[in-house]
Amino acid sequence: MEEADLLNQTTSMKYIWLRGLSANQKVQMTVFALFLTSYVLTPIGNILIVITIIYDRRLHTSMYFFLSTLSFIDVCHSTVTVPKMLRDTWSEEKLISFDACVTQMFFLHLFACTEIFLLTVMAYNRYVAVCKPLRYMTVMNWKVCVLLAVALWTGGTIHSISLTSLTIKLPHCGPDEIDSFFRDVPQVIKLACTVTHIIEILIVTNSGLIFVVCFVVLVVSHAVILVSLRQQISEGRRKALSTCAAHLTIVTLFLGHCIFIYSHPYTSLLEDKVVSVFFTTVTPLRNPIIYTLRNEDTKNALNKFMERLEGRAKK
Repeated sequence: MEEADLLNQTTSMKYIWLRGLSANQKVQMTVFALFLTSYVLTPIGNILIVITIIYDRRLHTSMYFFLSTLSFIDVCHSTVTVPKMLRDTWSEEKLISFDACVTQMFFLHLFACTEIFLLTVMAYNRYVAVCKPLRYMTVMNWKVCVLLAVALWTGGTIHSISLTSLTIKLPHCGPDEIDSFFRDVPQVIKLACTVTHIIEILIVTNSGLIFVVCFVVLVVSHAVILVSLRQQISEGRRKALSTCAAHLTIVTLFLGHCIFIYSHPYTSLLEDKVVSVFFTTVTPLRNPIIYTLRNEDTKNALNKFMERLEGRAKK
């Protein structure tokens, strides 16, 4: 059959089989415990951050508006993959319908790309707060924050639609097995029964351009911040450095995974699985841990919120 005829075919594959992480029962139990712990703690921690920010009026600033958005995205991000992985851990037939696979890929890239844009916006917000403190409330007013939020969600949606559309247009007529524990564009592309080099280049270019632009903005903004901090008093410098360190930690963990997965040929590697496990289970927990433990304002607001809840419970 000619390649042109293949491209005109509709997707004939109805289900995709997953190999998972391991066939070893002990490994599966460990994986299940890891996934379950993550999925329980991630919503609790991130939702607690959102409620605390809403509760304390002193945290009603652009910085904490974006932080609450980040927490919301992390809850959604983990929900896209972890519940299915929990079920598959104990299932002998780890399969998913092709339509559900495409849906999962769409939302996975929607939340991932939106988070990258959000981290970049948060870096710009920190730059304005440190380098232009007198103009901060004017530059980062609520109207600007809402517009930036709309822009980053729109950008994430466009990115996700473009990657998903490139994938589903390919003729998928077998093989129907993925050597992974969740569905992503690189793995699904390998199931196509046609040459995919051009599609792979387009996807790497699309994702790579986003990573590079965001990375440059992040590096430049933090470099300017560090230079500006040399002129500030010690207390203000310490607080700003703590916030920047927390943000850089999150950016490193998140972008590090994206760069690793999309910067090498689309092959099935054990390292890919390990990095993906970290990305899907550990990374969404970073906000409650990193931002809460390193941010005095958030810790104080959280303590007051918990004390108020305890007071109500005693009554």
